[in-house]
Amino acid sequence: MSETGTEPRPLVRQLPDPVTASNVRHNPSLEELRELAAHEETTTEFGSPSYVSEYRSRSSDRTKNNIDDEFDADDHALVDEAIDLAGERELLCVDRLMGRHPEATFCCRLFVPVEHARIALAWANLFEPSDGREPDLYTVQLPDYDETAIRILPEEGFTAALGSDYTGEAKKSFLRLFMFRTKQQGGLGLHAGSKRVRVEDEDGDLNTVGQVFMGLSATGKSTLTSHGCWLEAPEDASMRQDDVCALLPDGSVAGSEGKGLYIKTIGLDEEEQPGLYHAATDETAILENVDVAEDGTVDFDSDRYTANSRAIIRRDELESADDEIDLNEIDQVFFITRNPLMPPVAKLRDEQAAAAFMLGESIETSAGDPSRAGESIRVVGTNPFIVGSEGEEGNIFYDLMGALDVDCYVINTGYLGEKSKDIGVTESVTILTEAARGTIEWTDDDQTGLTIPKSIPELDIEEYYVPDHVEDYDEAVSELRAERREYLEQFGDLREEIVDAVY
Repeated sequence: MSETGTEPRPLVRQLPDPVTASNVRHNPSLEELRELAAHEETTTEFGSPSYVSEYRSRSSDRTKNNIDDEFDADDHALVDEAIDLAGERELLCVDRLMGRHPEATFCCRLFVPVEHARIALAWANLFEPSDGREPDLYTVQLPDYDETAIRILPEEGFTAALGSDYTGEAKKSFLRLFMFRTKQQGGLGLHAGSKRVRVEDEDGDLNTVGQVFMGLSATGKSTLTSHGCWLEAPEDASMRQDDVCALLPDGSVAGSEGKGLYIKTIGLDEEEQPGLYHAATDETAILENVDVAEDGTVDFDSDRYTANSRAIIRRDELESADDEIDLNEIDQVFFITRNPLMPPVAKLRDEQAAAAFMLGESIETSAGDPSRAGESIRVVGTNPFIVGSEGEEGNIFYDLMGALDVDCYVINTGYLGEKSKDIGVTESVTILTEAARGTIEWTDDDQTGLTIPKSIPELDIEEYYVPDHVEDYDEAVSELRAERREYLEQFGDLREEIVDAVY
């Protein structure tokens, strides 16, 4: 109760009503948003807008939520001030729907100052217009606030993103809570891409396989998810989602972004990634922190502003993107790693898969912490946006994999040993395709302690036997397993059988 004896208004009710508030422009068109952002635009040679932000990655070290972090008076004051300023500033308010699945669709409302219209423009191109329902999730982003702080109230569905003008803060503010709400419903949010593959079996029957790819930015997740696998009709492969999904208890995988994708562009190559390149060079794309000359010439190879250069691309401009964003059923999960001691692919038992989920082995990228880019890191679920117990996420994953009878794999998209053998896109895509077909012959290998391929059609897998590429392999793997076990043991609520399954 308040001091006056009346019940205080819920936090989100304290935000301005965009329909009646005189300081808010509600749901302007994309054309209007681009006009409002014209003062920051450099028009590319393709006719698309390009912008440069002051912040070029998420401020993860300045992000707190009131479930995992104890909020003090200063934290609450930041939230209160964000709400107060939302009632005073000239703002844009954009409503969008995140997801299409009946059990995983949320209405999202973003408030951002008019002078930062490019953030609203980019974000609005990722999600589909609202159908008029009341919002479930709210973000107030005030880039010119004098302190950088991201404060999240998960139960209330509210995020204050202060002092950063990076579009990724707006995007992840909603996706973070999409995953949190999924967990509340008995499922699990995944920082993952999803894909539907249709392949013929030996009898010529067409089988549909739902694949999910878990990996941090810049590990090849988008490349593998969007790749068409060189299949010809009636076989095909189509991307459903490339960033965040919701694994539901019935085995379906709900997508989140229905309209666009937020892809990395550094090194984007027309020959190696023709689909992504085409979409990023279409006039409908929006470039962020890409090197664009005054005459509009685009250089995707340049890191002039950052190695975390981005493009918002439209799904309908990406040939491999399906019209649908949900998978009816999950059949296979691939954990993407770049650990040089791991084989190109290994098949995991449920306990090992849960351990792989918890280990989340990858490399740091410029999207997370630019100062550590290239370093080996571990992130539970390859998901830096978990709200709540990380150990409990591993337990939930373990239970879901067992209940849904899913095949799990770890796939190395980097190299073996001291860069003695590179694993390229061709090798990785061949593995994915043959895994979908069920044509990989597996064997339990004593030296690696893993279930690895004995044969893969179209791939001389013997050339990729990792012990042949690592000096003192047994010693190196022994040290790795000890490190992994020590890491897993820090999660007090993680089940013992998962810790014991370290590989």
